[in-house]
Amino acid sequence: MNSLKARLFVILLAATGLIWLAATCWIYVGTTREVESVLDARLQEAARMVLSLASGNAIGNIQSNVAAGQAPEIMSYERQLSCQIWSLDGRLVARSSGAPGESLSDKRSGFSERILNGETWRVFTAEDAGKGVRVLVGDRVGLRDHFVADIIKGVLSPLALAVPLLGFLIWASLNRGLRPLRGLTEELSRRSADDMSPIETGTTPSEIRPVIGALNALFAKVQDALRHERAITAFAAHELRTPLAGLRTQAQIAMAAPEATTRGAALRQILVGVDRTTRLVRQLLAIAKLDSATEAMPANPISIGDVIQEVLDGLPGPDRAVSVTVDAALADTMVTANREFLLLAIRNLHENAARHMAQPGTIRWSMEQESSVLAVFVDDEGPGIPEDEIPLVTKRFYRGRNKSPLGSGLGLAIADLALRASGARLVLRNRSDMSGLRAQIVWRTV
Repeated sequence: MNSLKARLFVILLAATGLIWLAATCWIYVGTTREVESVLDARLQEAARMVLSLASGNAIGNIQSNVAAGQAPEIMSYERQLSCQIWSLDGRLVARSSGAPGESLSDKRSGFSERILNGETWRVFTAEDAGKGVRVLVGDRVGLRDHFVADIIKGVLSPLALAVPLLGFLIWASLNRGLRPLRGLTEELSRRSADDMSPIETGTTPSEIRPVIGALNALFAKVQDALRHERAITAFAAHELRTPLAGLRTQAQIAMAAPEATTRGAALRQILVGVDRTTRLVRQLLAIAKLDSATEAMPANPISIGDVIQEVLDGLPGPDRAVSVTVDAALADTMVTANREFLLLAIRNLHENAARHMAQPGTIRWSMEQESSVLAVFVDDEGPGIPEDEIPLVTKRFYRGRNKSPLGSGLGLAIADLALRASGARLVLRNRSDMSGLRAQIVWRTV
């Protein structure tokens, strides 16, 4: 059953029916108990009334008739009640119309039940030893059950009218109650594909507001994703235009130059342009991949030293001219992270350090372990970052005052995203001797 309205209708109707059934059972039990109590009281009152009316003369007259072979019928008390008057010596003195000739009970006094001719009788016996008589008044248990059944039928008979009426009222109430959902559906269907404005809650019921809140949050995420995508596309179009134009120009120079020296210089510039374009495309792809990683990536124990060495082995020619020192302890330092993301972060941190050194210098990789905190450092000998720009350099496309000619403003943003996806964080600060930048990768090992 896919319809929420139909599901609620069935649930409410079934719940109402169960409540009605439970109430009927409760009424049946209570009514049965009350009917039995009332009818038992009636048996007692009838028996005592008949016993009080039995006088000595009346009994003598009745007994003389009995001696003549005839047990007279006394008052026709009620159709439901049967009465017998027995002498204490075991003779039937009198009985009501419809009462059986056999004794209704073997008990000398009080209530009892007996089966006569296939029928169960409920009997009350009252005895007067002074008058020498015993009065038995009883009624059929089947009549009692029939009486209770009539009461229950009277309770259930309105169901034939109430159930359809109740179903109509429940269905109408559900239609009215679900109207805000239909309004929300109509509003969403009228929207254009690029309309990510939040939905107004207004007088929306509190039960639907969490859904609207989740939709508004989703719209905000989609809008941010579209904004990032457009920013990346616009930046890529702008940044790729310059190197591609330069490549074309240098290729034309190389083709037209008669001197080998001029052709060699043009070809070297072409290589530089190709390297810059390749790095930019790789970074754009990395940003796109990090943005699309909506689920946690698998993490495994990784040697940081092995990852750094893999980065160093894969560096392009110009970056290999930089001197690199790696602390030997890093080879035995293990962390739990996603290898691909960690490799991406370390590569961008190393390339950022190499690109910002104006002259050949040294990049140092080292580590410190203090209790539950592991810190991996990469120190360069570049100009550092102005203090006011440190909070900004991890934003996308921010290049700052000390920008590199080959930079695109994505390296530190990629490193920060990749480290956060690996359970680490990036801390940037200028070296204490003001001789460059220190990038710090921090893990909590416990």
